[in-house]
Amino acid sequence: MRVDVPLAKSYLLLNHGPVTLVSSRCGARSNVMAASWAMPLDFDPPKVAVVIDRSTLTRELVGGSREFALNIPPRALADATLAVGSVSGRGTDKWAATQLTTMPATRIAAPLVAECIAWLECRLLDEQDVECRHDLFVAEVVAASADDRVFSAGRWNFADAGLRTIHYVAGGQFFCTGETVLSQVQVTG
Repeated sequence: MRVDVPLAKSYLLLNHGPVTLVSSRCGARSNVMAASWAMPLDFDPPKVAVVIDRSTLTRELVGGSREFALNIPPRALADATLAVGSVSGRGTDKWAATQLTTMPATRIAAPLVAECIAWLECRLLDEQDVECRHDLFVAEVVAASADDRVFSAGRWNFADAGLRTIHYVAGGQFFCTGETVLSQVQVTG
């Protein structure tokens, strides 16, 4: 079941470096693309950064709407992730081609990828100089949620190997998040 993640803890959905699916909508057009270069930036308010190449349809849609979603796919979506990251949305309906389905976001117009296991809804901050110069988009996270089968009480739990997050390493190859290692050091806070 999809459950809300407190905004102050939303960075936990990204801090282990999974590949993301960036979904966007501007007007009647929507798209999805893969992005490995996405990361948390701040806690309060929570911020993220993602690189979106200037030649992509996603860049056009995000630029027009000033919002997007970061969707975190599980292992089962490796093929779809590679597909949406390898083809342009200008000539292909990636939703239909990959059979990914959408579900409504709670705070933005961009759709969420229903088959994913975590979602961050984001609104761009006014950093247009950075966007133009570095293709880097900085956004505030306005809503976050996760599948409680793999994320609860502020922690990932990957007991089901099929629901582990994936990390793209090039050439059509992914690594999966591995086992949890618990430290013996007491952490406060």
